[in-house]
Amino acid sequence: MPEKKKIKVKRKKRKLKVKRIIICLLVLISLVLLFLYIKKLPIKNIYIVGNNILSDKEIIEEAGISNYPSFLATSSSTIKKKLLNKVYIYITEKKIIGVYNDKLLLEDATLIDNNYNINSAPIITNNIDTIKDRFTTKFSKVDNNILLKISEISYVPNDVDTERFLLKMNDGNEVYITLSKITKINKYNEIYSSMDNKKGIIYLDSGDYIEVKEE
Repeated sequence: MPEKKKIKVKRKKRKLKVKRIIICLLVLISLVLLFLYIKKLPIKNIYIVGNNILSDKEIIEEAGISNYPSFLATSSSTIKKKLLNKVYIYITEKKIIGVYNDKLLLEDATLIDNNYNINSAPIITNNIDTIKDRFTTKFSKVDNNILLKISEISYVPNDVDTERFLLKMNDGNEVYITLSKITKINKYNEIYSSMDNKKGIIYLDSGDYIEVKEE
């Protein structure tokens, strides 16, 4: 029998594509360095929206970003990030109804210390404990610009209405009103303009009439 010839199989050596690997490594390194650079970028601008009581500075300090830390590392449910390293902090403040027993009475009937020396809120001059919850619920419907015109609130119930109050206004007028009719005080500017710059007592609790004071 004739001898079988051995067939040699030539295996091609795969050449490593060194150039492509180097390019991939350079791209990867560049991306990592870029990420580290962006991560260290500080907050550029801080915007506070909705605050009336606390100052921007106090809110920024409370949020812990007064030193303008890393934009990416900053995270909070009240902080909204936008492009160009801008941060927006949206504030929802509870309405201040008045100053009661040297504390701030809020719209949810809670009392807090007046740490910020708020002196624009009306002073509640006497005891309203028995009616405080309903008082705050109703007075929360008073427009903020009208609340600022009230200097004092006194609880003055009578035989007809146990929810009657006397409001002393900053302009010298006095207003009698009941909680069931509290939204009438929101038209105070219109009422005052009809008084021809005269002072008087405005009865919004019953009758809706004005008793002008004699000069």
